[in-house]
Amino acid sequence: VQLQASGGGLAQAGGSLRLSCAASGRPSSSFAMGWFRQAPGKERELVAAINWTGGRTNYADSVKGRFTISRDNAKNTVYLQMNSLKPENTAVYYCAAAPRPMAFHKNEYDYWGQGTLVTVSS
Repeated sequence: VQLQASGGGLAQAGGSLRLSCAASGRPSSSFAMGWFRQAPGKERELVAAINWTGGRTNYADSVKGRFTISRDNAKNTVYLQMNSLKPENTAVYYCAAAPRPMAFHKNEYDYWGQGTLVTVSS
């Protein structure tokens, strides 16, 4: 499966951005999907994950209440709505797919998109 992330850019602190991840090659409904991020000098970390039906989600504590992951399996697309952005949210954001109902850990994800840069200014 191929993943194409988009929607990154520059936002001011307190602003919003919406990331999209389009999947092709296999139906995205066959996969749990996740958004990860990697800031300079830091490990790649899970931001949010969603199960293959969209009925279950999981978030990093630092983004709970501000970010929302969702999916539209008819469009083979996963979204990450990011509100109340903070400068520390600046990172390259990656979408990823795991061939299982739900996945919480980076090593469970087999397929990765190319990343989209999010920069939040103070």
